[in-house]
Amino acid sequence: MTAASRYDAAVETVVGVAAAHAQATDSAAAFPTDALAAMRSTQLLGLLVPATDGGPGGTLTDLVDVTEALGRVDMSVAMIFAMHCQQVAAIAAYGAEKLRAEVLPAVARGELYLGSVTTEPGKGGHLLTSESGLERAGEMLRVDRQAPIVTGGPHADAFLITTRAPEAGSATQVDLVYAARDQLEIEVTGGWQPLGMRATHSVPMRLRGAVPQWQVIGEHGGFRDIATAVFAPLAHIGWAAAWLGAAAGAYSRVLRHARSEAGRRQFAPSSELVLLRLAEIRIRLDAAHALLRHTVSVVESASDMSASPVQLLLNTLKIRAAEESFAAVHELVELVGLRHGYLTDSPLLVERTFRDLRSASLNYGNDRLRLANGALTLRDPGVRLA
Repeated sequence: MTAASRYDAAVETVVGVAAAHAQATDSAAAFPTDALAAMRSTQLLGLLVPATDGGPGGTLTDLVDVTEALGRVDMSVAMIFAMHCQQVAAIAAYGAEKLRAEVLPAVARGELYLGSVTTEPGKGGHLLTSESGLERAGEMLRVDRQAPIVTGGPHADAFLITTRAPEAGSATQVDLVYAARDQLEIEVTGGWQPLGMRATHSVPMRLRGAVPQWQVIGEHGGFRDIATAVFAPLAHIGWAAAWLGAAAGAYSRVLRHARSEAGRRQFAPSSELVLLRLAEIRIRLDAAHALLRHTVSVVESASDMSASPVQLLLNTLKIRAAEESFAAVHELVELVGLRHGYLTDSPLLVERTFRDLRSASLNYGNDRLRLANGALTLRDPGVRLA
């Protein structure tokens, strides 16, 4: 039995539903409600819920396998799934016993899709600061949070929200708070009409409400530890899997077309130029895949996630996966030409994948991570490669 084989039936179901609706949700910039319903009914939403909390106890490798498979047919669905799993992992690792008992079994049953609220006006997606304060109100903690981007927010059953800790002395003292939908007043404050990633429906929102103390995840002001150990690693690994899956899916569709009778007339498979371009694309995908799988093995065995070599590797994965996946599909556009690389009605869907992957370098900007890596390298003069 392979690592992901016990999830094959669930993945096949969700992939089929996602593929059937992907073109419509992309065109309308609409959330993939049918794919989410399939993730609920198959209980794929509970992938990372530990066995002790009623889930299957899926691993990081399982997360990558499933996300890649989803990304091959719809990158938006893959990103939605990976980001949900990031939230689940944070609760599993840092949630108090009462929160775990309240939330994780429900996630395992497919009842809870978790949204992430980390962006903020003026700071973008920077994880480790917050300008919005969490205020004490008797036994409760009051939340009032605006976010310019909340992936799938209108469809989430609950949210993990970053906000400044009560009585915090600086913007770096950040809490992570769980809030159920019925604990909040939710206002969608704008629309979502992007170039790609349209089905993530990542609208701006304002969330106001109050939660009990036990819904704070980890210690007050301790979100940096959660970000280092869970949020950043699962973001970079999950995103990379979605991007690589999307690029590999487009490449596979092109190769199948090239081997067809119509494709052979168009591509002339014996052409050295075609063969060289196909080889270069495969090299990009294999390199990104190798880096992703190596990073997973390092994270699964790391005793100190804050160590510079580990953090450097995670940032490098995000940068290279974003760039190589997009470059691979850019080369596919050149290879298949106007009809199949640029027009929206091509069955190869290269144009949609190109638009989706253009977001990869911007999703927590690559330049920001390069600056972080520059600082991290100065802390590792021995160049310890993870």
